Amino acid sequence: MNRRDFLQSSAAGVTAATGSLQAATKPSHPVLFHAGTQQGHTPDLLRAFAAFGLKHICSGEISPRLDEKWSVDGLSRFREHIESFGLNLAMIPLPMSSVTINKNNYPNILLRKSPERDREIDEINTMIRNAGKAGIPAVKYNLTYLGVVRSGYAPGRGGSRSSSFVYETAKVDPEVFELAKGDDDMMWERIEYFLKRVVPVAEDAKVRIACHPNDPGMPKGGFHGVPSVLSSVEGLKKFIEISPSPYHGLNFCQGTVSEMLDDPAKEIAGVIRYFGSRKKIFNVHFRNIKGRRLNFREAFPDEGDINFLACARIYREVGYDGMLMPDHVPVIEGDQTGLGFAFEIGYIQAIIQTVSNEV
Repeated sequence: MNRRDFLQSSAAGVTAATGSLQAATKPSHPVLFHAGTQQGHTPDLLRAFAAFGLKHICSGEISPRLDEKWSVDGLSRFREHIESFGLNLAMIPLPMSSVTINKNNYPNILLRKSPERDREIDEINTMIRNAGKAGIPAVKYNLTYLGVVRSGYAPGRGGSRSSSFVYETAKVDPEVFELAKGDDDMMWERIEYFLKRVVPVAEDAKVRIACHPNDPGMPKGGFHGVPSVLSSVEGLKKFIEISPSPYHGLNFCQGTVSEMLDDPAKEIAGVIRYFGSRKKIFNVHFRNIKGRRLNFREAFPDEGDINFLACARIYREVGYDGMLMPDHVPVIEGDQTGLGFAFEIGYIQAIIQTVSNEV
């Protein structure tokens, strides 16, 4: 081979090699997710969400019990009201919130008191059916005895106050211990009883039901004898395996999941891939923390230990197609207008725009 042929051959090889590298590193998946929020649905908030460029939201509470607001007509009117602001009602909360079991609107689902348990499950099923008939594609809910357990507040950036958790100093309403002392098997039995009766209804209604993990991560056995089986990654894996239905999955709180990990910055990517690749992430609470399992404080998205841009790229990789939304914003002294949430929505929009431009 002469010098000219050699140079041409070498140039072609370099071009081919470079092209292969570019093909390997270029994102091969479209960005399917979008910014969302869950801060309520007053007219002022809805106008602000639309001005911020949001297209999808999860509403605030509909009603604490099954009533006219949960009827097909009531939910349809509610959806149409949200749509009048140019927004899509992508999800609504069931009245199974992240409060302690003694304050829950539907406590007997986990307390197993009969016949109240079956009556409460029947009401939840009616809500799910009516949501489907009203054109609302997803609901979120919690299965918890403990609610959100914290120790208090820690100082944050710029004099803000951040909710914190240190296992040794955390406290829970004493009544919870009277109602919910038991082992993990007790809680699993009650969760499985619920899911076996609710998931088929969700399938029939074509409504995805998204369960929030127990917040925060806890040791095996729960919190001083109160079980918290959805407070570990292994527990969440077992939870999604109870039913293979595509309508059974997670309201994936990235902050809560980070609170379950010994090294959140390194481990969170694998957790997102695990649940995302199985299409079990129905919604994402895009929240950050500083710290680790059993000792952390909540943080603004840009100051925590988790790289949000890297996470967004993984959500893209696994084909996640739901909302990324703010959650648990640190308290800013004197703020009465929700500045923290506005900041987080803008940050999420910027993250999404950055990932979308990586073509």
